[in-house]
Amino acid sequence: MDYGGVITDGPQVLDLAHRARAAGLPTALVSDAHAVPDDCAAAFDVVVLGPALGVRKPDPEVFRKVAGLLGLRPQECVVVDDLARNIRGARAAGAVGVHHGDPDATVSEVEILLGL
Repeated sequence: MDYGGVITDGPQVLDLAHRARAAGLPTALVSDAHAVPDDCAAAFDVVVLGPALGVRKPDPEVFRKVAGLLGLRPQECVVVDDLARNIRGARAAGAVGVHHGDPDATVSEVEILLGL
């Protein structure tokens, strides 16, 4: 998930991350932000900020690297971002992309994809 424009868009989106993690699904926050609140970071197994991996969104390599940090292949990942270019990058890496616009729609779509 992305932070600015996604997690910041409503408590139900952050709650979705908590529920996914509680269900045993690995979670990651990937953001161009330089910092995120501790309570937000605590919802994720992996937090990648800015250029920490040597690549940034929308480069598909960032999604491949984060999937690897989670012990997954990109094809096993769902990426949620509010910017279409980042979704294109995630899809180029092989991940499923959810283009966030409305918090309730995003939560519903991710719940279906993850079986929550």
